[in-house]
Amino acid sequence: MTATSDSSIASRTAAVPSLRGRIGCDARSGHYAVAHRYRLHLSLSCPQCLGIAITHSLLELGDTLPVTLLPAVPDGPGGEHSALRPLYEASSHQHPGPAAAPVLSDGWTGRIVSTHAPDILRDLAERFGDHGPVLYPRHARGGIEEVGRLCEHGINEAAQSAGRLGAESPEYEAALGTLLGALDWFERRLDGREYVLGAQLTSADVQLWVTLVQLDTVHRWHLDAAAVHRIAGHRRLWSYARRLAALPEFGSHLDLAGIARRHHARCQGQEAAGAAVQIVDWTAARRPGTVTPSRH
Repeated sequence: MTATSDSSIASRTAAVPSLRGRIGCDARSGHYAVAHRYRLHLSLSCPQCLGIAITHSLLELGDTLPVTLLPAVPDGPGGEHSALRPLYEASSHQHPGPAAAPVLSDGWTGRIVSTHAPDILRDLAERFGDHGPVLYPRHARGGIEEVGRLCEHGINEAAQSAGRLGAESPEYEAALGTLLGALDWFERRLDGREYVLGAQLTSADVQLWVTLVQLDTVHRWHLDAAAVHRIAGHRRLWSYARRLAALPEFGSHLDLAGIARRHHARCQGQEAAGAAVQIVDWTAARRPGTVTPSRH
């Protein structure tokens, strides 16, 4: 049994360099923070794009940095959005990889600033983050990086590996053990804490929430029912996920139908029994949002 996810596609295209410009602090940097100069191009079914959309809303950037929403299912191979191809070609002639989201583009030059989600997230928070929470507080940066590594390797990669191997594989329990160990760590972290790093919402919470959404809406479909019940047993963690889903800055961007279409369009594996064991009723958890990206 095999399953294709955004993480696996990213790993296969790792040899294709990202476009990694940064937003500087003043005009000498070339790219500097100016209202209405830049635009985000996002597909909310993509976990990286979902995290950027949440950050954009938390920082109240709707009137400063517009967003173009792309279809849930890319219309080309490797995550290609044909609408982004002109931007890629203007920025990197005969770009060797897919014209994929996310993209931060510069309206003044007609070129791409960055396609690297971690850089985009940090630049939004540090260069445009005059409103909303401080998502990258200096004292928490080590913790944010630790949470990011655990989300990617301990949850995303481990869940994908377990789903690919199948319960009959002798290596399945090791992959599942890595996943459950990561969830145990977060369960302990949330004991007595409102957010994963303490009393303040940070970028770590955005990453963890997006990872939990991906685990329940994508990876769960390829795990056996017993494994999903063990995952669901982390009650404090899933209560935290429901609580964040109720915030409009999170829940309003959750395109469940789009995630399902993207998953089924790209998935190469068979469903396992865990597909029938939903962990969170995301429709019930979220509330209609008041902060949404502008559509252009």
